[in-house]
Amino acid sequence: MNATVPVAPDSTVELKATDRCDRCGARATTRATMASGLELLFCGHHAREYEAALKDQEFALS
Repeated sequence: MNATVPVAPDSTVELKATDRCDRCGARATTRATMASGLELLFCGHHAREYEAALKDQEFALS
């Protein structure tokens, strides 16, 4: 039996103009990624607002 290990998205891929903040729908400027592969996108305003909480939950910000 083969175990499937989730692969985190490539955080080096640049955000596009069509990428939107998961909180408000504005243009995304920041990607928050967990080791499990969970990815959230935030505008600058919400990235600053949630930065400390995201880091506490071990999200990598890029």
